[in-house]
Amino acid sequence: MNVYTTDSIRNVVLLGHGGSGKTSLVEAMAYVSGLTSRMGKVTDGTTISDYDKEEIKRKFSINTSVVPIIWKDVKVNVLDTPGYFDFVGEVEEAVAAADAAIIVVSGKAGVEVGTEKAWELCEKYKLPRMFFVSEMDVDHASFRGVVEKLTELYGKKIAPFYQPIRENEKFVGYVNVMKMAGRRFTGIGSREECEIPDYCRPNLDIYREAMMDAVAETSEEFMERYFAGDEFSVGEIRAAMKMNVDDGSIVPVSMGSSTELRNIHNLLNDIVELLPSPDKMERAGINMKTNEIFQADYNFSKSKSAYVFKTIADPFIGKYSLLKVCSGVLKPDDVLYNASTETEEKLNKLYVFRGSKPIEVPELHAGDIGAVAKAGCHTGDTLSTKAVPVMYGKAEISRPYTYMAYKAKNKGDEDKVSQALSKMMDEDLTLKAVNDGENRQSLLYGMGDQHLSVAVSILADKYKVDVELVKPKVAFRETIRKKADVEYKYKKQSGGHGQYGHVKMTFEPSGDLESSYVFEQTVVGGAVPKNYFPAVEKGIQEGVTKGPLAGYPVVGVKAVLYDGSYHPVDSSEMAFKTAALQAFKKGFMEASPVLLEPIATLTVVVPDKYTGDVMGDLNKRRGRVLGMNPSGAGKTEVVADVPMMEIFGYNTDLRSMTGGSGTYSYEFARYEQAPSDVQEKEVAARAAES
Repeated sequence: MNVYTTDSIRNVVLLGHGGSGKTSLVEAMAYVSGLTSRMGKVTDGTTISDYDKEEIKRKFSINTSVVPIIWKDVKVNVLDTPGYFDFVGEVEEAVAAADAAIIVVSGKAGVEVGTEKAWELCEKYKLPRMFFVSEMDVDHASFRGVVEKLTELYGKKIAPFYQPIRENEKFVGYVNVMKMAGRRFTGIGSREECEIPDYCRPNLDIYREAMMDAVAETSEEFMERYFAGDEFSVGEIRAAMKMNVDDGSIVPVSMGSSTELRNIHNLLNDIVELLPSPDKMERAGINMKTNEIFQADYNFSKSKSAYVFKTIADPFIGKYSLLKVCSGVLKPDDVLYNASTETEEKLNKLYVFRGSKPIEVPELHAGDIGAVAKAGCHTGDTLSTKAVPVMYGKAEISRPYTYMAYKAKNKGDEDKVSQALSKMMDEDLTLKAVNDGENRQSLLYGMGDQHLSVAVSILADKYKVDVELVKPKVAFRETIRKKADVEYKYKKQSGGHGQYGHVKMTFEPSGDLESSYVFEQTVVGGAVPKNYFPAVEKGIQEGVTKGPLAGYPVVGVKAVLYDGSYHPVDSSEMAFKTAALQAFKKGFMEASPVLLEPIATLTVVVPDKYTGDVMGDLNKRRGRVLGMNPSGAGKTEVVADVPMMEIFGYNTDLRSMTGGSGTYSYEFARYEQAPSDVQEKEVAARAAES
């Protein structure tokens, strides 16, 4: 592949709701640009960007893939992202590497939750953007409906660039709103002039006025001319559009059909002409040597630096680090410094990815997206020179809150599972494997049930290990509410030395639920010799790890040894430890034992219209609403304390209640006494296990 300089590069991320047509659009762009000679289909599993076995099987994108498309001597790095919310980590990584976005909206389904989430991401990263309304060849597709909804949501900055011409429900051409000229399709990428049909005029006038309003806003001179009734030339409109698209004050709306390859050439033209090259974007890091800001700004003449935005760790194609060059020009055999790990990396060969294919390149200029193989770096790391060691801020990746317990189906596979998950977590920052030693379970965290299901499939297909997901145990605690006074004598005689330990103890609440126990002794007159006190404490220490009520860890107990007796020959540390342990079990059960359940503070952000549904659902989950705050953009933040056991499955229920628009997070808050019905059920379950 040729080398492209910074001004001849566009880094464009495709965003949008699942099923809106992003992958099909990449396929159409690749075909129209001459990159491929055959159109792949998502349904057939033959597309460039959905190459993974899981993506082919499930028929939707799971990973972000990069497809470089050459158009008019400009390299357009298209980042095709998943649309389903379970794979948002992939989207966030891609957005951090992009300089502009195309939000794909289905002309048939219209504006969906994923459309609005894509807009919010663009706002967060201040990305110039445009919309592409897909599926214009489909019956009942409505370009007007999409434009009206977008204008309602985002105001006057929405500027339709084209208007479809449909005849007998067929998509046959378009009107170029800027040139006020009709075009009829004659073949792939070719069209001929035609009259603008009368039925297009009413909407066309609205679109034209919206475009002229936006152009007039760009300068006082244009505003005066606009009010004076002057017409702007196509060149003036283009120049104004370019400037306004860059700063986000105009958002063009294009449209077309990926399956019929219609109007794709205009989309490519607009990407090249209207969306910014990397040298128009800002990028700053910290020079770790001087602690000063390093203003990289994708300048090829500055010291070399690159940001690793994604890792591919595939057992078949190996490990690759996808990076964006932030300054300088990277060359094979460059030795770069990783400020995060304080190690040096020799790059060896440089690649660009075309879907699943790594293609070797002689160099990568500032602003370009490429890859290095077998590097020791991780997603979020910065590579730079040792003389100018730079570190860029890491992309914000969503935290996973949905979890299940997992276990290997075959005994002896535990190590293999652990190693495979470690590689998968390198690749996917929203996947987390956690060992919960307390409940003797391994937990797998992800962004949703589908995410976890895909992870299990990948373990089986790629890493040849089978795991099953099961409902996780809740981390209950046990404590006591009253005081108990108990005595326990451990006496054993079996030839030779016997065993003898005798303790009298009290057990009562310590008032501190942060620590397991407090041990004190008030023995007088040497009834129990001092050298056995540590053994008594060891007995308590062992007892609190697995409580007598339901086998959960014990908290908040004060144990006092106040009397007992010993045998000069038969007493031993072991005997006193056993006596103390048995006294603890007996005393605990006599001191009104209760189960404590973990309570989390749950924060839910939903559109205002769903607030009532969410509140009702939280009540069903034994939640206590602490407050409701406006969250901007017509959303409300609801904060509630909810028992952890009631949060299980919340992700699916919240999405179902809010059409996928609700988000939530939670943090552990404290332990509280569980209701009697919960306690009875849990004690019975543990009794059945033992």
